[in-house]
Amino acid sequence: MALKSFLKACARVLKLSMRPDREALWLSIKVCLIGITIIGGVGFIIKLIALLIPALFGVT
Repeated sequence: MALKSFLKACARVLKLSMRPDREALWLSIKVCLIGITIIGGVGFIIKLIALLIPALFGVT
């Protein structure tokens, strides 16, 4: 019974959904790329700090 209502809800959502226009698609792509760049930059800085701390204090 729950599966049947779930499938009906999925069908209803698919009927209401539509393809984004070119402007909305590019906006989504830009936001994703900015987010990936920020997360990658933060990870790079953390890794750089983790490499520099032992080098500065002479820990091997």
